Amino acid sequence: MSQNDNQRAWQADATFLKSSRGIMKVAEMVTLFVAFVCYAVASSPKYLAATALEFLITLLLLLLYLLKLNKRISFLFWPIVDVFNSVFAAVYLIVLSLMALTSYSVTGNLVGGVVCLMSAGLLFVDSYILFKKITFNKLRKERQNQINE
Repeated sequence: MSQNDNQRAWQADATFLKSSRGIMKVAEMVTLFVAFVCYAVASSPKYLAATALEFLITLLLLLLYLLKLNKRISFLFWPIVDVFNSVFAAVYLIVLSLMALTSYSVTGNLVGGVVCLMSAGLLFVDSYILFKKITFNKLRKERQNQINE
């Protein structure tokens, strides 16, 4: 592989950031970061760790699609991994935010709980849209092209 091919292989896919899925991932990260900051201000380590972990997972998935690593690491079907992460994270964040909302003693917990609920909603919408695009009866390349649109 020449140096030019290597540089081209690591270029970011700017069109992904402009797509509906890219915008959804960025919106999820923004809401998770805001919830993280709210919980940090409120000094709530149990809520802080969960939002930080989901922020990092979402960031890694965004980088995976942005750098087109999903095409290089092909032993996993990444859209299904993304759907499972989104569904489980949304359920977990709903439980977490309801706990924060019902037992808040600091305003940061209240705001963090509301923003966490917004993030869970975004995660559910993301998983629904992605799952709707996945078809299991097409060839792998056709599936990848349809999902990346």
